[in-house]
Amino acid sequence: MKTFWVLASFIAGSSVIATHTYTNNIPEKNRSKNSAPVGSVYIIIDKSDYELSLYDEQGWYATYPVVFGNSSLSDKKMEGDKNTPEGVFHIASKRIHDKWDRFMALDYPTKESWEKFNQRKSRGEIPASAKIGGGVGIHGTWPHEDFQIDRYKNWTMGCISMKNEDVEDLYKYVPIGTKIIIRR
Repeated sequence: MKTFWVLASFIAGSSVIATHTYTNNIPEKNRSKNSAPVGSVYIIIDKSDYELSLYDEQGWYATYPVVFGNSSLSDKKMEGDKNTPEGVFHIASKRIHDKWDRFMALDYPTKESWEKFNQRKSRGEIPASAKIGGGVGIHGTWPHEDFQIDRYKNWTMGCISMKNEDVEDLYKYVPIGTKIIIRR
């Protein structure tokens, strides 16, 4: 759930603040639910907005609510920090998962991920013994726990989590090799 504060009006010299709250419970789609994306697809994940957007050759196709690992929304620095990595990735593999419905593994760590990791080590930002980690992907929730997404509750170890119905929808549209941009 996201809340926006809006300055509503000025009354007798004092301001009145109103809030507008919305919940993105249902994925937005640019086209009918029956039409599949056209041609090749790519994904942009915006950590600040808690959104995963799917694009095809005609432009924006759909947006789904997502959650991440750590509430700080920081870039992944090392194994175990629960942060979701930022950068350009690709889907390396896909499979049905017994706990999280569907799992689409990312090719993390990439060359760019290794460069950032090594720079952080050399600057002393992370311990010399730190490991970069791996196993990052896009997946669903535990059975009957889609409410975690509705509440924007970050709970993963650094993965991107979607509602199970949404991850099943996305899984149909994205082949191995699909480009994914993760940003904040």
